[in-house]
Amino acid sequence: MSGPPGERPAASPPADLRVLAELSAAVAAGDGMAIDMEIRRAAEACDPLEVEEALLQTHLFLGFPVALSAMDRWRALTGRPPVELDSLARTESVSDWTRRGESICRTVYGGKYDRLHHKVERLHPALDRWMITEGYGKVLGRPGLSLTRRELCIVAMLAAAGLEPQLHAHLHGALNAGASHADVELAVRVGLTFTADREWRERAERLWRRVKEAPTACS
Repeated sequence: MSGPPGERPAASPPADLRVLAELSAAVAAGDGMAIDMEIRRAAEACDPLEVEEALLQTHLFLGFPVALSAMDRWRALTGRPPVELDSLARTESVSDWTRRGESICRTVYGGKYDRLHHKVERLHPALDRWMITEGYGKVLGRPGLSLTRRELCIVAMLAAAGLEPQLHAHLHGALNAGASHADVELAVRVGLTFTADREWRERAERLWRRVKEAPTACS
């Protein structure tokens, strides 16, 4: 559908971004054949560093066993050695991760950061510390994959996994991190192709429309 006269059409999302989103969604869906297919595509289309960072961050949302299995498939199918960034762990401290995590979390949640922080702290202070230091500082703050691309992979992952509250948060987060509506739309639709739950697909699409149409949504 075309926009108003004189409006520039939205740029199409890069092909490698689609592949990263599809790989993230396949891992969330737990479909081994689909994961293998997407790994082969990613090996051809994407920077290996970005692929590995997309796979590493799945443990925050899907669990460590899932991340281990996905990385094992990547190693087995590509034969690539790890792209080593863990020298960072030898030069950065926990306080570095905490500072970076607070900054990144504020970017992702915008004006909702303080409310999120207090909510999670009420659930359990350890969860709040882990979210900031381990989640956003140590993992999502790693170089190798931009925050915008990380958030788009997360959107695809959460859409495929059917995790509604987290998807809602990261739809806003992707926009706050600088993603375009077209990129977020791509991530949502990619994720939903990996679920057969029609009711969830309809709910997720309505959720995305509400976020997209909200007055504070980025263009």
